[in-house]
Amino acid sequence: QVQLVEAGGGLVQPGGSLRRSCTSSQINFRIYARGWYRQAPGKQRELVAAITSGGSTNYADSVKDRFTISRDNAKNTVYLQMNNLKPEDTAVYYCNARREFLGIKTDYWGQGTQVTVSS
Repeated sequence: QVQLVEAGGGLVQPGGSLRRSCTSSQINFRIYARGWYRQAPGKQRELVAAITSGGSTNYADSVKDRFTISRDNAKNTVYLQMNNLKPEDTAVYYCNARREFLGIKTDYWGQGTQVTVSS
């Protein structure tokens, strides 16, 4: 079973920063789109940020200008830099790798890591 291994979650005060990473040693995700999702209690999982294999990015409106997604294909790793964190950013964050080929989507997910923004 393919595993995406996440790191970098935890507790941070409002206005603080965290850097998340997500990697795998089992599949080369160079041609996959990569993304970060989050799910807060009682809410649906939502897309936070995504980056294509070509490096194009898109962000949820709520995190624009605060979060930055990037990827290092040599390390098979995707990152999420989160700045100016707010209490409403509190959620379980999941990394994702997705490939769509001939109309078929293949998704791989990380284990999910709690990010709590609180004073």
